[in-house]
Amino acid sequence: MEIILDKLNDIELRYRELEGQLSDPKIVSKQGLYQKYAKEHADLRELVEAIREYNKVRGQIEEYEVLAEGDDDLKAIVKEEMPQLKQKKSDLEEKLNVLLLPKDPNDDKNVFLEIRAGTGGDEAGLFAGDLFRMYAKYAEAQGWKVEVVSSSPAGGMGGFKEIIAQIDGKGAYSRLKYESGVHRVQRVPVTEAQGRIHTSAVTVAIMPEAEDVEINIDPNELRVDVYRSTGHGGQSVNTTDSAVRITHLPTGLVVTCQDEKSQLKNKNKAMKVLRARLLDAEVQRQDAEQAQVRKSQVGSGDRSERIRTYNFPQGRITDHRINLTRYDLDNFINGNIGAMIDALAAHYQAESLK
Repeated sequence: MEIILDKLNDIELRYRELEGQLSDPKIVSKQGLYQKYAKEHADLRELVEAIREYNKVRGQIEEYEVLAEGDDDLKAIVKEEMPQLKQKKSDLEEKLNVLLLPKDPNDDKNVFLEIRAGTGGDEAGLFAGDLFRMYAKYAEAQGWKVEVVSSSPAGGMGGFKEIIAQIDGKGAYSRLKYESGVHRVQRVPVTEAQGRIHTSAVTVAIMPEAEDVEINIDPNELRVDVYRSTGHGGQSVNTTDSAVRITHLPTGLVVTCQDEKSQLKNKNKAMKVLRARLLDAEVQRQDAEQAQVRKSQVGSGDRSERIRTYNFPQGRITDHRINLTRYDLDNFINGNIGAMIDALAAHYQAESLK
């Protein structure tokens, strides 16, 4: 793979400039500017380390090529060590090409996880609960914080018609963004007396948390309704109008929240979800437009796309986007999904490199 050396040199030059700026008292005294430069410096560190290693290996190869023109003893050394150096150079080129890919601006953001039961009745609701617990365990293993924003239970066995949770943690979106789509489950429901396998579906949406500056919402375009909570909620249930329903009139998007006892807290949570949905809609629109121009948007998060099947009788998980099948379903459903996410990330990096 060809590496544009001028671009690499420009990046390293910018990194050194940032090092100087971060030690400049004038910059240090301006907190906002200092944080901006510190983030840029941190974002470039891995890339610059790879650039320096790459330049070091290139230099060694050039030295060896000169030595190869010398006496026979040096030629023998060069012949022995040159293949390893060239392989290292090739590996670094591949790494640099990945690191130079345009970064998704949402990758470092927190996310909203929305899981909705689809076809399959009570069994779909039970599987929605299984998926929520799977993601919660994965998030916990990453050191991320999970907070349920809104939930609509289904039955009394831990299922959900819908559940929305906020997941806070560095890089949460970069890891979970591949999970958007339709998840299909094949298993014998606990309510099935005759042991027949049922197929149900659940929809997962992963949305980056939107900053206020990214999504400007006109208060005049909102209808806010308050009503009395139902279901879980303790003593406040059916005694105060704490539940909130917000309708975004231009798009028809509706968000409800009733998990908090405070009407204000419910409203604030609902507004966060609304911002995330509006940002997600804009991202989906942009992806759709880009997909018309280039074909690298395969599996980019289309909510209607069936992305994965969980077959319990066979203990099998199949991701249909990359044709990857694993036979560790029990382990997977308990939150050990990192290997699958790694495979998906590698696949889409390869697609982008094309």
